[in-house]
Amino acid sequence: MLSTNPYFNFMGTTEEAMNFYKSVFGGEFTILQRYKDIPGGEKMPIEEQDKLIHISLTTPKGHVFMATDVLESMDQKITAGNNCRIAIHTESENETKKLFTGLSAGGKVEMPLNKTFWGAFCGMCTDKYGIQWLLNYTYPLNK
Repeated sequence: MLSTNPYFNFMGTTEEAMNFYKSVFGGEFTILQRYKDIPGGEKMPIEEQDKLIHISLTTPKGHVFMATDVLESMDQKITAGNNCRIAIHTESENETKKLFTGLSAGGKVEMPLNKTFWGAFCGMCTDKYGIQWLLNYTYPLNK
């Protein structure tokens, strides 16, 4: 397997959400495609033409987050649930704190950052767009 990438579906808020993630993780948008730019896009409802069919955010360390706007006019619907959480393994407590603070802003903290019994600094939150995150820094083992 070459790589795996989280692919988010948003109900018309993809551009806003991905700019939020860019502010938290840094990086650049390497792909940004609007529905109006695809074949037949001009036939779509005018209010949906500027929505994103695909966007990729590549972080400074090469991780890629992808997303799309789900459109009701195409009989698409989002059902939010708790069946998935994105785990990010960080390189330090400070990085964990920075990302957790950014992702939880305007969202909900389910497990505050804390040193755990399994030898990690860990916390869980749901961001303001309904995406669930687990941030984890594993302390080095003393040999």
